[in-house]
Amino acid sequence: MFGSKKESYSPSKEIETLIGENTVFQGTLKSKGSIRVDGRLEGNIVEAYQVIVGAKGYVQGDITAQSVIIGGKVNGNITAMEHIELQPGAQLLGDIHTSSLAIGEGAVFEGHCVMTSEKTKIIELEPEKPQTSRQVRF
Repeated sequence: MFGSKKESYSPSKEIETLIGENTVFQGTLKSKGSIRVDGRLEGNIVEAYQVIVGAKGYVQGDITAQSVIIGGKVNGNITAMEHIELQPGAQLLGDIHTSSLAIGEGAVFEGHCVMTSEKTKIIELEPEKPQTSRQVRF
């Protein structure tokens, strides 16, 4: 059903930033390129082209990128303009906002998902106005 494709989504852009398996990084990571996390990141990733969280990688924070591939664990919200892939064994605790989603067998996702595309328009409802009582005089 979900993630029945055997191919992984991978845009053709080289990894510019690598957080190695024995590395812990704390803070916000901002990059226009691709980022791979095989260690531990405690903070947010913003404006990245592609983010890959390897099987032993862990991110405690939000991710904003064009595409995101999760093989390890993420505890935070993910916004991806193009695609999110949860590979088999991945764990995501957080909300997703994307236009394309693939979930591999055995992946764990706990959160809400909003899927939109350029063709889809989101209509925001106006908050209800409190009803005012009208006095009628005879």
